[in-house]
Amino acid sequence: MKKTTLSFLLLITLMFITNFIVSDAASASNPVLDTTGKMVRAGFNYLVVPVRKDLGAELGLAFIGTQVCPLGIGPRLNPNDGILPIIFFPVNSKKGVIRESTDLNVEFLETYTICKHLSNVWRLDRYNHQEEDHHVITNGGVKGNPGRDTIANWFKIVKYGAGYKFLFCPSVCNYCEVICKNVGILLQNNGQALLALSNEPLEVVFKKM
Repeated sequence: MKKTTLSFLLLITLMFITNFIVSDAASASNPVLDTTGKMVRAGFNYLVVPVRKDLGAELGLAFIGTQVCPLGIGPRLNPNDGILPIIFFPVNSKKGVIRESTDLNVEFLETYTICKHLSNVWRLDRYNHQEEDHHVITNGGVKGNPGRDTIANWFKIVKYGAGYKFLFCPSVCNYCEVICKNVGILLQNNGQALLALSNEPLEVVFKKM
């Protein structure tokens, strides 16, 4: 009887693990879609638009507090600010389609900024806001070269609601201890929202230019 019970429990456990692996692999293989239902592709220009309209328009560069550089990432508040297309680069440069739960670099199309010594590649950085430390997304990252030295520059896109969310949970370094958290918003005193690690993700959609 004990042997039968043990075998049954083992079978259930194996079924659970198998289903988890299959569902996870299926999720990871799903292509990310733009607002027209077409697949998002590496190297093409897109606008990343928050679903919450009260935050502002598409994502762009924004000041973090009173500091000059690096710049943060957040919805565009000023209609006079030019739009900034975004380009995605998957960890496997041979892949032309952006897929869910896959490591990728995010970069604003080359543009002039006051931080001209920094790249426009997204990276994770620290910022002290109202006497609390936060992890915010800034410019100044490094594109490519996956590994320990570039761990802060890798993000993932995951299906969320009717759109998608960004996730910081890089898997480009097998032996590194990393933070795994949603990318949400940090609201500054001036009303400017910044992308930051948060328990509540920011839902976005991708509009091809």
